[in-house]
Amino acid sequence: MQVYAMEITDDVKFELPVSFLMGKLSDISPLGRIPVLVTEDDSILPESEVIAEYLDDLYPAKALVGNTPEERAAVRLISRIADIYLMNNIFLSLGQLNRKTRVDAIRDLLMGQVKRGMGALELHIGTGNFAVGDNLTRADCTLVPALFMCEKTVPRLDVENPILGTDKVAAYWEKIQKNEHAAKILDEMNRGLQARLDGTERKMAEEAIAKAKN
Repeated sequence: MQVYAMEITDDVKFELPVSFLMGKLSDISPLGRIPVLVTEDDSILPESEVIAEYLDDLYPAKALVGNTPEERAAVRLISRIADIYLMNNIFLSLGQLNRKTRVDAIRDLLMGQVKRGMGALELHIGTGNFAVGDNLTRADCTLVPALFMCEKTVPRLDVENPILGTDKVAAYWEKIQKNEHAAKILDEMNRGLQARLDGTERKMAEEAIAKAKN
């Protein structure tokens, strides 16, 4: 979303490496998780927040960091809540989607952290059209995918969508989905989720792995 909002799509190339599909992304980055950014000098940058800050630094005239010290602090705070408390814990819980193999204690521990993060988000998020201030910032770019996961993935764990227990976050979520950049990334995420659920993603992965081995 940040790449779209900053209008730097011509400078950033998106790829899903076969090494990721084969479970060998750690060959590129020891953390073994996406996203990973390979810079022009072939440096490896993992972690979404690090990549987001790098892009803001690389294109300072287009940076989505807020206009005042207070706004910039709020942007960092909400981005941190979205990344660490929401997105990270939801990703960690994906292994608990299968009811037959689920460990309720693990699910409950991770969802407790999501609930904790949502409570913090409810306190700190703005009441306008954007998470912070009057313009789209990196906070929105981090938060939109996280709220998508709250809405689409958390209920598959037999846990209520945590957005439903909020006022400010729920109002923000309804408004931000109408933003052109948010709508674009949400469409991509919806298509990706559908491909995973209907088996298309697995088929594409198998074909890519077979091609790489030949």
